[in-house]
Amino acid sequence: QVQLVESGGGLVEAGASLRLACAASGRTVSRSAMGWFRQAPGKERDFVAAISWSGGSTSYADSVRGRFTISRDNAKNTAYLQMNSLKPEDTAVYYCAADFRWSSWEIGERPKDYDYWGQGTQVTVSS
Repeated sequence: QVQLVESGGGLVEAGASLRLACAASGRTVSRSAMGWFRQAPGKERDFVAAISWSGGSTSYADSVRGRFTISRDNAKNTAYLQMNSLKPEDTAVYYCAADFRWSSWEIGERPKDYDYWGQGTQVTVSS
């Protein structure tokens, strides 16, 4: 089993930056794809970004491409989401996810592509 814990959320003004971290325990995630999703009140959980376990492949939602960067440090069993130029529409609970079914270069972009989930961290961007 893998336990994922997100951190780094908070309340910021539009244009600010935040860095989310997803720390894994219980099992190494060095061979798992990692993803970030977000869910605003009353909406579905949406894909934000993902990275393959090799780190060689990344994918981003159109709404965050160019502003957000996903990365991972397998030595620390941790994934990150650097969020720059934040907008009010980025307000949501952000979840990290992990899954071991993918090859070194594959990544999933759907919630059902991931078996392990964190509890989420709130990001609120004021205008």
